[in-house]
Amino acid sequence: QVQLVESGGGSVQAGGSLRLTCVASGYAYSNYCMGWFRQAPGKEREGVAVIDSDGTTSYADSVKGRFTISKDNAKNTLYLQMNSLKPEDTAMYYCAGGFSGSSFPGIVHYSNLFGYWGQGTQVTVSS
Repeated sequence: QVQLVESGGGSVQAGGSLRLTCVASGYAYSNYCMGWFRQAPGKEREGVAVIDSDGTTSYADSVKGRFTISKDNAKNTLYLQMNSLKPEDTAMYYCAGGFSGSSFPGIVHYSNLFGYWGQGTQVTVSS
């Protein structure tokens, strides 16, 4: 049974930092693309960052230079380091996995490629 469990969300002031963690179990995590997506109230889900099996990363323009996606294959864990947070980053953040292909330009916009999803962790940034 595949499970993705996120943690690390919370409430911070603008300019602050948070580190999200996603622990994966039940599948060969290291062979697949993993990603972070988010959804704010009243808005559609959007891609944040993706990392593929060889470590290639892709980011949404809105988070480039502020967020960093990384993974530890030995621990089956995915991370999202978020710095210089802005109120517009407020959303539920979801970990996703299960895409067996390689990363490609714009992959963050293709959430439908990912078959496994966590339950989400809330990030709230106040001004």
